[in-house]
Amino acid sequence: MKKMLAIVMSILIVGMVVAGCGQKTPTTSGFEIALITDKGNIDDKSFNQGAWEGVVKFAEEAKITHKYYKPEEASDAGYLAAIDLAVTGGAKVIVTPGFLFEVPMYDAQTKYPNVKFILLDGAPHTADYKTFETKSNVASVFYAEEESGYLAGYAAVMDGMTKLGFMGGMAVPAVQAFGYGFLQGAENAAKELGLADGSVKVTYHYTGNFEENDTNKATAKTMYQEGAEVIFAAGGAVGKSVMSAATEANAKVIGVDVDQRYDSPTVITSAMKGLGASVISVLESIYKTNSWTTYAGKSTYFNATNDGVGLPTEVIGDTKANAFDRFKKFDKAAYDKVYETLSKGTVDPIRELKVAAETGYATAAELKDGLKLVKVAVTTR
Repeated sequence: MKKMLAIVMSILIVGMVVAGCGQKTPTTSGFEIALITDKGNIDDKSFNQGAWEGVVKFAEEAKITHKYYKPEEASDAGYLAAIDLAVTGGAKVIVTPGFLFEVPMYDAQTKYPNVKFILLDGAPHTADYKTFETKSNVASVFYAEEESGYLAGYAAVMDGMTKLGFMGGMAVPAVQAFGYGFLQGAENAAKELGLADGSVKVTYHYTGNFEENDTNKATAKTMYQEGAEVIFAAGGAVGKSVMSAATEANAKVIGVDVDQRYDSPTVITSAMKGLGASVISVLESIYKTNSWTTYAGKSTYFNATNDGVGLPTEVIGDTKANAFDRFKKFDKAAYDKVYETLSKGTVDPIRELKVAAETGYATAAELKDGLKLVKVAVTTR
């Protein structure tokens, strides 16, 4: 009897392994919409959380099963394994938040042709960057970070601040765009206020990582000691280091990606991407409007024309609260006015600069000349 039981169990185990291997189409049950987190957590108050909130909002209203998966390791292989797991678990649509999924998505789009993928802030390519291809089952979504950064810089200077800091993570296109927009927004606000040439001072720095660590805190602390009134922290968890330094210095922070006012009273506003809104828009094209071709096989930018970027205008959980209450002078009316210049195309911030360094780090001269800065004087660190 024991021998027979062992044989039966062996057959079952083999069957389970085979069923879990090489499967390239979703099962008919399980969780239909899946999100794979990057190396952060689902409550990171950044890309993972913002994208997941969009999934949850849409899926709950549409009564569609949904689940998120956290990879066992933060690597191309780890992300692809998590995608495998989601497909095995029944996923027909998979959301992947962030450029870290670009390489695994290049493989996944071929491996699972019947699964629709929503890749945020990235486009599929090979590890050597020699081949870029977005297949018809992938929607590549980007954001006009230069517009969010513009709004943040404009608001800071309009509120009376003239000593600013920028701490970006790695010099990838999205972070560069945030920084370039920030400088341009500060420049235009200074012009509107009639400030003298070079009167707005900006210390510009890339940390080289997206981490919360002592080095990043020390850098922010030095910036504040040198007079920075506010630092735009555009580097994921780098923001936590900046907030810690700001607390000690009684200074201010501008958050990034999502509304980070709930993380620290030092955060006066945040240069946001419409993560949830963009995810919902693409999901609606699949499930409601039968317009997947609008996004399929191409890169789509979400910007001020479709609520893809902006500063926070509401306080979650309190409809009567003022989302601009941490500014001294800048308010909703001023925000609406400058936002309209972006949505109507009156102002079109520069997104890319030709930079000599392979690191992507622009020199002060490259920033000044490329962005046509006159009122803003930049020092790179």
